[in-house]
Amino acid sequence: MSIYMVDRDLPGIDAQGLQGAQKAAIETSERFRAAGRPVRYIRSTFIPGESHCMCLFEASSQDTVREVNEEAGLPFTRIVEAMDLTP
Repeated sequence: MSIYMVDRDLPGIDAQGLQGAQKAAIETSERFRAAGRPVRYIRSTFIPGESHCMCLFEASSQDTVREVNEEAGLPFTRIVEAMDLTP
């Protein structure tokens, strides 16, 4: 499985909206996994001054990550393979 970063522009979003988006990403990933489609939401980083959010997912393919975000109703500008360098 690979790591994918999802870029999002979220102008006007507040803390409650961020929590809702994260919950949607987690729950949709769990539904996909339960259906036999391996994907896991890892975490998000939000830059308030830019209304920019970057979310990491572990998945078997970029298409699976795209489908999770589309089904969850989460906007994104791109999805790219990434390396998570957390120690």
